[in-house]
Amino acid sequence: MLYAVPDGQPGCEESKQENNWRLVECAQDGDQHAFGLLYDHYVDVVFRYVLFRVKDRALAEDVTSETFLRALRRIGTISYQGRDVGAWFITIARNLIFDHVKSSRYRLELASADPSDAAPVAEITRSGPDDQVIADATNDELMRCVARLGEDQREVITLRFLQGLSVAETAEVMQRGEGAIKALQHRAVRRLAALMPRELR
Repeated sequence: MLYAVPDGQPGCEESKQENNWRLVECAQDGDQHAFGLLYDHYVDVVFRYVLFRVKDRALAEDVTSETFLRALRRIGTISYQGRDVGAWFITIARNLIFDHVKSSRYRLELASADPSDAAPVAEITRSGPDDQVIADATNDELMRCVARLGEDQREVITLRFLQGLSVAETAEVMQRGEGAIKALQHRAVRRLAALMPRELR
């Protein structure tokens, strides 16, 4: 039986993750309502990720829709791996974006996304010197600076800080080892610090 766990309770994140995997199992058994609940839970996360990457709202909506259509068709292929199922949806979206770029129908722009569509900096609550660089910046300036990073560095900053994925989940999405993700994140944050105006450092 599915259940909801109140926010802030011990074990809340683990229980939510277990609950979402139960929804996956129900969807695999043909429960359309269960897949609808998964959609409701993850659609905003996927949309923000796609919009940040493609910088076009209409295209982001199309890619997000295709992500969930593809997920529905492939729901029977996924099994529990100890991580949040959201990483699977993000991986599908990421592959669709890559396919779109490679098709030459679209050139990935480096311009900044609308800051109102990105997760507010105030919501990024992590500790440590690397994370403080991001927490101290305004949304507008942060988006401009992130857009100037290399492709892999942009990706790791987006997944880790804007989407809130763990190192393990980011490694899964980017198909790299956790050590490589940590090193890439460190380089990306140092590069961001160098790009930001002095008054925001």
